[in-house]
Amino acid sequence: MTAPNTDIPDELRAPLLKAALPHVPFDGWSENIFTLAAEDLGIDPGLAKLAFPDGVAEMIDLLAAEQDQNMVDACPDDVLQALKIREKITLLVRRRIEAEQNIREAARSAVTYLALPINSALGLKLLYRTADLMWKTIHDPSTDFNFYTKRLTLSAVYSTTMLYWLNDESEGYQDTWNFLDRRIANVMQFEKAKATARDMATKLSDSLPNFCSELGKARYPNSK
Repeated sequence: MTAPNTDIPDELRAPLLKAALPHVPFDGWSENIFTLAAEDLGIDPGLAKLAFPDGVAEMIDLLAAEQDQNMVDACPDDVLQALKIREKITLLVRRRIEAEQNIREAARSAVTYLALPINSALGLKLLYRTADLMWKTIHDPSTDFNFYTKRLTLSAVYSTTMLYWLNDESEGYQDTWNFLDRRIANVMQFEKAKATARDMATKLSDSLPNFCSELGKARYPNSK
């Protein structure tokens, strides 16, 4: 007796996702899209559910991973290396959003799905994963506290820009790209202010012993 091929469901994941996307604007990210996608592919709906045992959440996870990879593919090293850090991040955010252009309504539905309290943990996971990949793509060497603050800041920039884009009706989404430029500019101003404050704190720390010494002499002029 021939053993069943347990790899078949895994092989069906990408085709099922592709088949499901046209149905999402009408049916949402519901369990029904597995049946519809399976019918389009001419396979048993049971196989579709075996391919995604965690349901639509797992399908959205796969979609986000594919779109993240599309972003990376659209930003090769030979393009990024000629850009400043600000330009690299701006390009990555833009390419990540542009990856959703052909499935805008499905992306909108995914945002709505992930906004539900029961799905918020998955939403945060996918958002962090995208921001983390952006920094890794430009080979950012940050560690410790900076590692996490950069990812949290970029997560905020990316997510707000994505929400703006979903409602943008301007030609070529130019209003979105202008919005992105302003958000990046705000972040750069914050980083500059943070660096200035850090320098001032260092200088103050270095000068404090001398200040205390002079203060002591003023109070006790005969002290040595």
